[in-house]
Amino acid sequence: MIDIYTKKENSKDWIIQNDLFFNLYTSNEEMSDNETALIKLVDNAKLTSDKHIETIYGLGTIRNLSSGCKTLLNIVKHPEKVVCVEECGSNVLNIIFSMDNIKIYMSRPTLVDISENVQIRFNNTEIVTGNSGYNAWWSREYERREADDL
Repeated sequence: MIDIYTKKENSKDWIIQNDLFFNLYTSNEEMSDNETALIKLVDNAKLTSDKHIETIYGLGTIRNLSSGCKTLLNIVKHPEKVVCVEECGSNVLNIIFSMDNIKIYMSRPTLVDISENVQIRFNNTEIVTGNSGYNAWWSREYERREADDL
């Protein structure tokens, strides 16, 4: 199940500023083989043992990863937190929507490919399944927002 929250909350259990949170906390944690593979997949970067990355553009630090890659690693390393995904491109969103038992924040829909067997719970209430459920939920949400003049 993927939990999606559409209203922002200020809470210690939420990561809204992914780059900052990653640079302060996640980047200092050990990266597993799975996380190293995600870095390669998303940013085409090789993580070295001393927390540097090698890319086609040269050498950098782990803090030079893209915002999308940092967001993905924040989700993987901190599954108990709600993580904002609004800076992610479709490449990262497709990975995120193939995951299970995660919590994300998004205030608007994004074009993403969601398997028909993926269950999504919006705002701890309504559960939908797959791409069609995701799109239908957002259509109803926009109708509600328009009715409420939001």
